[in-house]
Amino acid sequence: MLRALEIHDILIIDRLALDFRPGLNVLTGETGAGKSILLDALGFVLGWRGRAELVRQGAEQGEVTAVFDLPEGHPALAVLDEAGLPASRELILRRMNSADGRKTGWVNDRRASGEVLRRLSDTLVELHGQHDDRGLLDPRGHRAILDAYGGLEAERQAVRDAWRARAAADKALEAARLSLDAARAEEEFLRHAVAELRKLAPEPGEEADLDARRRMMQGAERIREDIAQASAALGYDGAEGAMANALRWLEGASDKAGGRLDPAISALTRAMAELDEAARGVADCLDALDFDPHELENTEERLFAIRGLARKHQVAPDDLAQFASDLGARLDALDHGAVEIGALEQASRKAAAAYDAAADALTAARRAAAKRLDAAVAAELAPLKMERAVFATEFETAPDGPDGRDTVTFAVATNPGAPSGPLNKIASGGELSRFLLALKVCLNQAQGGGVTMIFDEIDRGVGGATADAVGRRLRALAEGGQVLVVTHSPQVAARGGHHWRVEKSVRGDTTLSTVIPLLAEAREDEIARMLSGDTVTDEARAAARALLAG
Repeated sequence: MLRALEIHDILIIDRLALDFRPGLNVLTGETGAGKSILLDALGFVLGWRGRAELVRQGAEQGEVTAVFDLPEGHPALAVLDEAGLPASRELILRRMNSADGRKTGWVNDRRASGEVLRRLSDTLVELHGQHDDRGLLDPRGHRAILDAYGGLEAERQAVRDAWRARAAADKALEAARLSLDAARAEEEFLRHAVAELRKLAPEPGEEADLDARRRMMQGAERIREDIAQASAALGYDGAEGAMANALRWLEGASDKAGGRLDPAISALTRAMAELDEAARGVADCLDALDFDPHELENTEERLFAIRGLARKHQVAPDDLAQFASDLGARLDALDHGAVEIGALEQASRKAAAAYDAAADALTAARRAAAKRLDAAVAAELAPLKMERAVFATEFETAPDGPDGRDTVTFAVATNPGAPSGPLNKIASGGELSRFLLALKVCLNQAQGGGVTMIFDEIDRGVGGATADAVGRRLRALAEGGQVLVVTHSPQVAARGGHHWRVEKSVRGDTTLSTVIPLLAEAREDEIARMLSGDTVTDEARAAARALLAG
């Protein structure tokens, strides 16, 4: 609900503060008094595109602040959360327009773009009037309006889910076909390369192992003779025999040496153990260097084969095994591609059939809702003195999409036998106003309201009983919510729960507009003025009292 609107230095308004209330809020005043300026100011703070120059002449900048009360779960809270803006039950929008044209907006004292303001406005306010191109008069929104009226969210969600599933199935099928076509284009290469790689069967890390083995074998002959001589020198005919003899001789003499040889015998014993370990290590090395000459040839052949294939396919030798696996997978896809594509084609057909069923169900539900809507609008048109007019929801087939395959347009015929056409092109000013009101009453009953509705001279061109019927419907529409109406009709003004008069005055060389809240007696005077003009007669006052009492 719009709770407050403050305007500073906008057009012919210097300072103005309005406190709006729930129910039907009525603004009246003479033509040119500035009623439309209030709507321009509200549209400005909501980010709507309107007049280019709003700043009052002589002022450096203009500013508008709007305060809304948000019930729990209001859609505006989700917009705030998505935009990263602070959210509370009170929403304060403020926007400034400098004299040089720069516009700056705030939401709850945080800077915000015009786009964020417009997204918020879609959840806060609906403007309805003869020049309304944002709501009911925009054919692009008629399908969504019908869906909301019919409560078709579940059917729409089913279509969206089926659309996504169909798109995913079609994408998978197309990818498989492209992959198969690419594989067929390189089939000869794949078969030759896979056969060659599978025959070689390279392993990760094998190239480094083969290179190390090759180097060892190439150097084995050069070092084997030295290692063999060292082995002989360590053996029984060398150091081992000499040390064994020395140990035997010392042990034989130790009994007569009085223990003086014991440390030498112990040291020699340890030395022989170390000597034995060294001899075993040298022997192991000799065994490792003992290889078949053909082994070196085979090692070199495999090493060169791995390196050659790696260069041929422009991959690192260690990546050759994975490359072979990848080529094998592509060849397997080629060999089994027809089977896979057949399965994907079946899945695509199944997804398409599911989408067709969901879209057909949504179309049927829309047509049923359209019949109810057409009947409801017809019932509303009769009290508005348009019982001979025809309202019809028309369908055309649209390309398949996530919201189904229907184009929905609200069409009207103002008289029996007259051709029907789009709502915004067939009806005259007064007729259009009543069509919009009847439609909005029906939609509001189905949707339960939730936004502040503004009607800008929607009663233009009607009077008498018809204007009274318009007023009564506006009052009913405002029950449990909030409606603002700018009107020249006394019958409509009399139905308001809260009434303001917009006045224009001249101070020196400056024209200013102001808004005055009207209580009982002042309200009677205003409605009498609307009935009789500048001169308010007793008869006009009596008629005003009758309207207010009715």
